[in-house]
Amino acid sequence: MSIDKNAPIGIFDSGIGGLTVAKAVAKALPNEDIIYFGDTARVPYGIKSEETIREYALEITDFLLSKGVKMILIACNTVSASAKNEIKSKTGALPVLDVITSGTEMALNQIPNNHIGVIGTLATVNSKAYEKSIHALNSEIKVTQQACPLLVPLAEEGWIDNEIATKTLENYLSVFEHSNINSLILGCTHYPLFKKAIPSVLKSESIRIIDSADSIALTAKQTLNELDLLNDKGGEFQCFVSDRPQRFQELAERFLGRKISDVVVTHL
Repeated sequence: MSIDKNAPIGIFDSGIGGLTVAKAVAKALPNEDIIYFGDTARVPYGIKSEETIREYALEITDFLLSKGVKMILIACNTVSASAKNEIKSKTGALPVLDVITSGTEMALNQIPNNHIGVIGTLATVNSKAYEKSIHALNSEIKVTQQACPLLVPLAEEGWIDNEIATKTLENYLSVFEHSNINSLILGCTHYPLFKKAIPSVLKSESIRIIDSADSIALTAKQTLNELDLLNDKGGEFQCFVSDRPQRFQELAERFLGRKISDVVVTHL
């Protein structure tokens, strides 16, 4: 299978959160074209069965393949936990990366790394996807998890640095106060919006914050370089959604910190 180095990178999520991944990829790889798909008609994925999530994920994979992408980044923790292997089976030689694997590897590369904290949605925490991923590589590491369901609506309202956000973070992160964690994985793609606030709430400069958006962007750059697939003349960004393009564009510009062109509605 021949892969065109000038083809776009495909990134997808159940909704808006994966745009933190798109932003990190655009920063790490400014010459790459990016196609982003947000499944806004069927969000949230976390309350759906694994079978349904796999069905949705494979439909989106087909859409991205139809756009001729050279790589797919799974920017959804729920899909990463439920459908990564099925997506890889469908794409063949095309490289597929996911936020859970990339976040895990970055956390394990920290020294020391004997105790890792994870925050995520209820679905991600209940799936123990990060714990399983960490223990698959090192079974000796202690993992402490905390679900933070209110952070997603706060992020989408833009409430990331006000008193409500701070109090909410203090409540959730109190579980880590006496845990002696070495690093904290942000196990939801909305959570990087709170990256500046979290260290002050944790009251520890020694805890490394592991942003899965940054980690998957770094892995994407390394992978494309190893495969000699780096583009040197791109930089376009296209957004596709399955519903509510106006609301998506409003939130997308907040997440990305810049204006974007028209968001296209695509029915899978």
